[in-house]
Order: sequence, then C-alpha cells, then structure tokens
Amino acid sequence: MMYTVNNGINSQEYNKLQIHKLVNTENLKILSISLEKNAIFPEHVSPKNVQLIVLEGAIIFYINQKEYHLSKHQYFSFPKDEKHWVKALENSKFLIIR
Repeated sequence: MMYTVNNGINSQEYNKLQIHKLVNTENLKILSISLEKNAIFPEHVSPKNVQLIVLEGAIIFYINQKEYHLSKHQYFSFPKDEKHWVKALENSKFLIIR
C-alpha cells in the first residue's frame, strides 16, 4: 500500500476563488476552497448533500433566503439541489465534503 502526504490545502493561495479537488471518487468528493477577502463563490447547487467545514477565516453562507455567519472550525451541513452562494469576510479556506 502506498501512503501519501499532500500539503495542497496549506499552499492554496488566496486569489479570488480557488477550487482544488482533494478527493474525487465515485462515492466521495472533497473540495478545498479558498476565497480571498470579499470574493464570492457564485450561486450554484450541489448534486449531493454537503458537509462544509471552515478551516480558516470567516464566510457568509447564503441559502434559502437566509445567511449564516461561519468562522474557523465551524461545521455546516445542507441538502442537495438548494441554491446557495458564499462571500468571504476575510481570507478564508473551507472544505466541501459530499
């Protein structure tokens, strides 16, 4: 068995919106997202239920006409097929697990 260490999250830069696929299998996708302060992850929907974990910074998560203020080490889950978008209040990184 091969073991690997990846420093991709740590080295991911803050330059508007950056999306990196950390895991991309048939059953699991983990995306590392970095958002520069005031940058927006435009409105979209997810094909699967999602778990979001904030690693750094602070974001506003907009869904179903509500906003949720999330910051470092907070966890948020939401269902598939609901329109949502994100704004960074400061340089931020978060994981999307679906």
